[in-house]
Amino acid sequence: MVTVREGLHRLARTADGARSVMGRTLVDAGEAAGYAARTFTSPAGLRGLVLESAWLAAHVLLYPVGLAGETIRPRNLYRTDDLDPVQRSFVCGDVEAAGTPVLLIHGIMDNRSVFTVFRRALHRRGFGAVHAINYSILTDDLRSAARAVGEHVERLREAHGADRVHIVGHSLGGVIARYYVQRLGGSEFVDTLVTLGSPHAGSNTAYLLPTPLARQLRPGSEVMAELAAPAPGCTTRFLAVWSRMDQMVVPQRNARLRHPDLDVSELELDDVGHLALPVDPRTVHAVVTGLARRGEQPIHPFRQRRRRREAVRRDAG
Repeated sequence: MVTVREGLHRLARTADGARSVMGRTLVDAGEAAGYAARTFTSPAGLRGLVLESAWLAAHVLLYPVGLAGETIRPRNLYRTDDLDPVQRSFVCGDVEAAGTPVLLIHGIMDNRSVFTVFRRALHRRGFGAVHAINYSILTDDLRSAARAVGEHVERLREAHGADRVHIVGHSLGGVIARYYVQRLGGSEFVDTLVTLGSPHAGSNTAYLLPTPLARQLRPGSEVMAELAAPAPGCTTRFLAVWSRMDQMVVPQRNARLRHPDLDVSELELDDVGHLALPVDPRTVHAVVTGLARRGEQPIHPFRQRRRRREAVRRDAG
């Protein structure tokens, strides 16, 4: 009788947990729907919708071009004769910043073509070593993808003689890079990690896909718990760019990066879709300026929110 009673109690707790999760999901969906309704009836929201649609059409055309992988080619980063005046001034003003390699990591079911506009902006600013990688669309484990990122970082550092690199990750790419930095010792080699629309706390849209990788991206998953665990000694700077109009990260606030041990800057946007984040002018300007300044306090004038360790601990308390 005791065993039966305990079994009934466990079933009741499981049912309560399921109802709680369902309730939170419905609340999140309702908030997202309400915000979408308000956004798409505003001029800024309509502009964002037009940008998302236009970039989607362009990206479809560029996608085949991005299927081929890139080869890391060492370059003499300190020659300035082939640079325009803006690039030349950056290289001459801060040789170390201009020579720091930048690794670009795309999101799920995508490839390096998503960074076509973004990488040109980096080149125009004077960054001489910009490399975009492709990982397999059949990737089913975030941890193994993070280990592969570590191998790419090592090859990039060796080819360019650099101690550290910058990483920019879009969507899933940002979470993969964060796992490498936090859990695999990558902070020793990554100066700055920028995430664009990355589900740092998981996304409810991951419930729509019955794959192992999607299960790792669900709120409360084992991988999400690992990322929320303490990360003492992590020296990498983070810039988390997220948008309240993101249709892939639900709820959108899950793209914010909140961790008491991390040095995080945040750029919040109201009117940019998920796919268009790498081409939005404000995003591009914020990221390029942030990487160029290498740790100076101001990053971008658009609704910047700076949250350092002390501030996060104070909020948590």
